[in-house]
Amino acid sequence: MNKRSVAAIVLAAVALCLSVAGLIVALLPKQAAGDVQYVMYLGTNDKDTNEPVFTPDEAKTKAEEILLKHVGGWTIQEANGGWADGEMLYREYTIVIYLSDTSAEAVHAAADDLIAAFHQSSVLIQKNVTATEFYYGRP
Repeated sequence: MNKRSVAAIVLAAVALCLSVAGLIVALLPKQAAGDVQYVMYLGTNDKDTNEPVFTPDEAKTKAEEILLKHVGGWTIQEANGGWADGEMLYREYTIVIYLSDTSAEAVHAAADDLIAAFHQSSVLIQKNVTATEFYYGRP
């Protein structure tokens, strides 16, 4: 077998692999933009004093005002967060914010404003791949 034959066989094998890979990608289900859910965990104690910045009702109202500037909709749940730093145990009222049908950029912009308003070091953001459906019922 000469060098041209070997090269032709190698090129044919590469072309076949690329074709199969393209077919697999084409057949995989496409992920819509709404198939990502962001979950934000927002502590409400001041990062320096560890004292509440707002009452729970004020905190929810302030978070909603900020979210309204950045996203179209949200769900807020109340939680109690805690962590240990050595022997010291910290607890705080926490707001859990669920966001769908939005972008990472909008979530980060909202997080920037939440960090400033609530005087936080950070906001924990989880990005979950989900199946999202806006179900409107049967006609």
